[in-house]
Amino acid sequence: MADYPPEITAGEGARLTEATKDWALAHGLAVRPPLAVVAPDADPRSILATAVPVTLFPSPFPKVCFEQGVAVQTAYNELYASISQDEEFLARIVQEIGDSDDFITELWKVHLKVKEEGYVQHKSLGLFRSDYMVHQDAAGAGLQIKQVEFNTIASSFGGLSSRTSQLHKYLSSVEYPLLERSIPGDALHLPPNDSAAGLAAGIREAFVAYGAPSTGHDKCVIFLVQDGERNVFDQKHLEYALQQQQQESSAPIPVFRLPFSEIRQHTRLAEGAGRQLLYTPPRLRARSTFEVAVVYMRSGYGPGDYPDAGAWEARHHLERSAAIKCPSVLTQIAGTKKVQQVLAAPSSETPSSAPSILSRYLRASSSSSSLSAQVASTFTNIYPLDASEAGLRARAIATDPERAKGYVLKPQREGGGNNVYRAAIPPFLAGVPEAHWPSYILMELITPPPVRNTILRNGELEHGGVICELGIYGTCLWDGRAGTISHNAQAGYLLRTKGDQSEEGGVAAGYGCMDSCALV
Repeated sequence: MADYPPEITAGEGARLTEATKDWALAHGLAVRPPLAVVAPDADPRSILATAVPVTLFPSPFPKVCFEQGVAVQTAYNELYASISQDEEFLARIVQEIGDSDDFITELWKVHLKVKEEGYVQHKSLGLFRSDYMVHQDAAGAGLQIKQVEFNTIASSFGGLSSRTSQLHKYLSSVEYPLLERSIPGDALHLPPNDSAAGLAAGIREAFVAYGAPSTGHDKCVIFLVQDGERNVFDQKHLEYALQQQQQESSAPIPVFRLPFSEIRQHTRLAEGAGRQLLYTPPRLRARSTFEVAVVYMRSGYGPGDYPDAGAWEARHHLERSAAIKCPSVLTQIAGTKKVQQVLAAPSSETPSSAPSILSRYLRASSSSSSLSAQVASTFTNIYPLDASEAGLRARAIATDPERAKGYVLKPQREGGGNNVYRAAIPPFLAGVPEAHWPSYILMELITPPPVRNTILRNGELEHGGVICELGIYGTCLWDGRAGTISHNAQAGYLLRTKGDQSEEGGVAAGYGCMDSCALV
């Protein structure tokens, strides 16, 4: 595969562009157009869509690394389900982050307020995604994956990822054999990818686990979304997959999209101790009311979703309800970068008498020591920026312009555009009060091997070096009171790719593009 992807002529690029755009729009591999392409006043009714940025070829990805990520996903699901049930540990995490991060502090307050009243729903759903990059050290040793982050809320692109895999399979059978440097239809090892169906299956498990409604209303699922969501089709594919799965066995599951800003306007809690969440859709003629079994959050993951006290009251309103949350507040806090840093802390910084933190959380498995080793093998070096011995060493690195070039500084945030890279770290920290530094973690940069590809973005082709980031999806349903996991599965994958000169990789944020794997 040394000559893969092949060099293409201008004519071949034009043909592949047309084929890719048409297939993408015909199959929902699309987003609402970005503001740079279509101004809001030119599309006031949001009727337009554009093909999502995507590679013309599936990028070569080491088979051993892909299989490593798939193999550990259910262990990661169990790990984060267990962490979300450890209130004492999470309280320590919030304390270590400190008052410098108002967002995490407010999330914790929501939990404490509901805890004081008493939780009525102890089941939680996780639709997780563990993100990795292939690492190759300076000595050129064997390739292995290293974790970039673990997502516990709004793990996006499962709907578009399965479509991207289908696109590349179509191109490999129809278009690639016609190139001057042709690729036979069976030459590429393209792994199956049912991410949309896998994630939908997790939602269905929670819907069933909720049990029969007790208010006289039918059950439903709520997709909690952001106002003006551009990535709507990614979410819709999960909804359609959920409906298709349910139709194979019984009546369709009612699914409604509810903007985060309208939670209190359209939902209420039933009278009595059960606190069932009731939703009245605003556009139904009959003004039917539904009992909400599952709230799937594709919003609420960052401060921008909480502009005022009313937004926090709305989150508290959901958290205290009987609906199964995806995620609960505690599961969202479990996904902070600080938790990732503590899990990845070198064993030399932990007293030898202390039990392994991974083994503690993976204790439910008879092979927990083996699972712990597999999970630990995916960690890279991550350090705190607090006043501990490790934190002081990290501060020395982060404030040194030369040494900082091998690191990335991360806040406790989801979504693209929040990280600070390399030489930009020292001047950034110089503008942040030192008391706020503990809310950041310092991660050693992962060094991927060189890969090249062609990206189609807004009708234009971009040729050159690229960096690929693999995400493995997982679904998990657990009962915090019983301490049991009733569902745990790996649920497909995502490959995001960006130009090798770009630091960030978020597709929705405009940095990266969709891709799929050609295993090598």
